[in-house]
Amino acid sequence: MKLVLQLVLWVIIAVLGYLLFNAIWGEVKFNEVKEKRYAAVIKNMRDLRQAQLAHKSVTGTYQKDFDNLVTFIDTAEFTITQRRDTTILDEEKTKIYGVDEYKEITLIDTLGTRAVKDSLFKSSDRYKSMINVPVEGVDAKFDMDAGQVDKNGTMYPVFEISVPKDVILHDQNKDYVIKEKQIVSVDGVNGNALRVGSMDRVFTSGNWPKSYGANDE
Repeated sequence: MKLVLQLVLWVIIAVLGYLLFNAIWGEVKFNEVKEKRYAAVIKNMRDLRQAQLAHKSVTGTYQKDFDNLVTFIDTAEFTITQRRDTTILDEEKTKIYGVDEYKEITLIDTLGTRAVKDSLFKSSDRYKSMINVPVEGVDAKFDMDAGQVDKNGTMYPVFEISVPKDVILHDQNKDYVIKEKQIVSVDGVNGNALRVGSMDRVFTSGNWPKSYGANDE
């Protein structure tokens, strides 16, 4: 009987050890998959943000329609300017005081233009598909919106681009995904989605940590 109990205990220990190993190893593999997919998704989101910032720089607004954003990239140009300080005669003060008075001003010279596409993407055409969520087995696009928000009586242009973690981690262990959606950490992606920008405030950064790349450029 003693031998039987020992064998049963060894079996129980082996089973518990196996389950513990699987739990730890499963989470390790989940984190590897998560980090790889987040990195790919964030790369696209950074491209989208740069395109939106360029659109605002040229037009004064953000764009909510992706096809229109692509057309903008294909056709729009940045105006290249140069600021320089100079001194000119202050005619009003000269009349008042009877002697030449001068004032400093800043002039902005237009030097030329440069295509938005060349500035942002050079010879790459990846901008044409950057709206697609780059996860194998997923046929989804980023949610993209743009509009205005009121701040102290002044309207400011805003945009937001996002994708739920459920979409990115669609084929992963559901318990791990639920845990990931509840994460609150300076080293993690907080919340239930990856997101850049905001429709509620003037904000253009992403919600990912800098370990995935700069979240504000």
